[in-house]
Amino acid sequence: MINSLMKNVGNTPVDTSLDSISLDAMARVHWNLPPAKLILQTLLRGEGVLTPEGALSVSTGNFTGRSPKDRFIVQDDCTLSEVDWGNINQPMSTEHFDLLHRDMASYLEDKSVFVRDAAVGSDPETQIKTRVITEKAWANLFVSNMFVRLSDEDVLVPDPEWHILCVPSFLASPERHGTRKENVSAINFSRKMILIAGSAYTGEIKKGMFSVMNFVLPTKHKVMPMHCSSNVNKDGDVAVFFGLSGTGKTTLSSDPERNLIGDDEYQACSEIWTRYDKDRGAVKRDDLAEILTEMVHRGVITISDDGIMTATDEQSQQKRRADEDSKRSSVRTPGRQRGQERKIDSDSDTHGQQPRHLSTRMDSDGVRDLQSAV
Repeated sequence: MINSLMKNVGNTPVDTSLDSISLDAMARVHWNLPPAKLILQTLLRGEGVLTPEGALSVSTGNFTGRSPKDRFIVQDDCTLSEVDWGNINQPMSTEHFDLLHRDMASYLEDKSVFVRDAAVGSDPETQIKTRVITEKAWANLFVSNMFVRLSDEDVLVPDPEWHILCVPSFLASPERHGTRKENVSAINFSRKMILIAGSAYTGEIKKGMFSVMNFVLPTKHKVMPMHCSSNVNKDGDVAVFFGLSGTGKTTLSSDPERNLIGDDEYQACSEIWTRYDKDRGAVKRDDLAEILTEMVHRGVITISDDGIMTATDEQSQQKRRADEDSKRSSVRTPGRQRGQERKIDSDSDTHGQQPRHLSTRMDSDGVRDLQSAV
């Protein structure tokens, strides 16, 4: 139901209802504003200033970084056996999440919000359409810069799968909402919704959706998400740089002799994920070393002594597979019956096709692009 008293401005979609996220009493909704207008709104609302160089400068208040100890995931039938619960993945009850959502929606009544329809992920097969509702104009500008921008047609009829509600001035109550402090970032995979309150640091928006992708990609698409940067040289050799935030991934990947693929968060596909499909569900932290070891064994990647991971080219992979096939034809595993050959993960390729791996290609404009095929 569309609230006739709610004023919608900007690049509005055909359906301007926000009933899907229970926001039906806004005074004004700014839809998909371009960067220049978001900067203007930030200045007019006193949320930021322009530096002498012309850059927009804002203050994120008490939080100048993420607060991992205040990130929660709703524990329900969707996540109970799939998430590695602990100090990092902290559980929140459905009741606490719903109450937090209702209170945030009530807090926004008769206020203005900024809505951005965007997408997360560049691969159309795994991309998630996302609607982000922010209290601050400059937070919406961050989303415009960080997430994939939709085409004009998709903005008109966006059909978002996930919603993010970011309200920094709303303070959560630990007693009422089950949080640790007044700031919180809560993810609900059943409702496909992220709630961010008490913190104006926009990195919570980005990392919230990255957490979603880290859950959805392996469980739904058999894709391995990695916190890394990546680049490629003129011969198509891909390098992947792993490391915690601030350790130099972006710096190392910004090589003038190589084309940048991405400098934060990436995904790779491998038939190896099929081993974790039915019985094990979401891949947990301890499995990563085993997965990478097997990828090295299969010749999909190489890892140097200093920890640099590189995807091998298809020709090298085919040669390695041919060598393995030759060895398997003459080597039997001790303990097996005579005539029974040793097989390596044979159920990962049920159709007898060669597995598809990370590869690179050159498009018509001469721009190198990393492809991941499921």
